[in-house]
Amino acid sequence: MSSSNDEPETPGQTRGDTGQASGARSTDDAILDAAADLIVHLGVRRTQLAEIARRAGVSRPTVYRRWPDVRAVIGALLTREILATLEEAVPTGRDREAFVERTVEIAVRLRDHPVIGALLRSDDSDLLLEYVVERLGASQRGLLEALRTGIEQGQAHGSIRAGEPLELAAMVLLIAQSTVQSHRMVASLLPEAAWRRELARALNGYLAP
Repeated sequence: MSSSNDEPETPGQTRGDTGQASGARSTDDAILDAAADLIVHLGVRRTQLAEIARRAGVSRPTVYRRWPDVRAVIGALLTREILATLEEAVPTGRDREAFVERTVEIAVRLRDHPVIGALLRSDDSDLLLEYVVERLGASQRGLLEALRTGIEQGQAHGSIRAGEPLELAAMVLLIAQSTVQSHRMVASLLPEAAWRRELARALNGYLAP
């Protein structure tokens, strides 16, 4: 499909770049930014594809050429935001202590992320199950790969126990993900410092030789 209202597309541009044509925000990022704004301010249920297109300043066919529906847009948005969070949390070392510190930091950033928080607060249980519980999508595969690499480094260092790195990474992901999902339920029992401390203790206990 095409439209005379479609804007020129410039592949390869990155989110957050401004000022010059070569660094302008891409069409994909404009669409995903619009979706994020709607999810945060109106909620998941009220986020509609037509409104995403309007806020992004593009036509609906422009969105449809990239993603078939709102759920696909949300999936792409989550992938972008989770992988960006992963890149921002830079490893400080190659031992277990550095690995656990980075894992806890990633968990905190994802827990406090406005889009992910809106999804966790959503009353759309099917959407929550699909993107947070049941779906092993690109974002989670990216997290698994980063965890696997960190575990291999810790094993080489001697501070992480032996075992198949991907299996250990999968369990670390489950521990951290469940802790993030359940944070609000136990917030009165686990203040911030305790939440971080106990998550680190759980990961250290699981990974120690």
